[in-house]
Amino acid sequence: MHTLVLRLNPGDDLRASLDLALRHSGGEAAFVVSGIGSLHGASVRFAGAEAPTRIEGDLEILTLAGSLSPDGSHIHISVSDAQGRVVGGHAAPGCLVRTTAEILVALLPEWQFARTHDPLTGYAELAPRERR
Repeated sequence: MHTLVLRLNPGDDLRASLDLALRHSGGEAAFVVSGIGSLHGASVRFAGAEAPTRIEGDLEILTLAGSLSPDGSHIHISVSDAQGRVVGGHAAPGCLVRTTAEILVALLPEWQFARTHDPLTGYAELAPRERR
């Protein structure tokens, strides 16, 4: 396992930045281990929802975790607003960094992740494969 320590800047899109970091690393399998920081608005898809919900305003990232593959990322996030209310779900495009985001990514060079359609769930699910 190798690690990437990322610091994202104001205006960076969280998901796009993670996908780009994986591409630049040359890796094909990674996990977001931890992430903290702040956002100016977020798009979060709640459990069972078809589309993300837009949350406006300044937010703190409380948790960030997920898997990264060349076929796309699957990232969960929880954020709190200025009143301390917490929401969480799938991080969708549109989670924009306000001041910073500090993220630890674990690259797994012995693995290759893909996303393939799973007839049981109806979604593109993780298909991990060990490299030989």
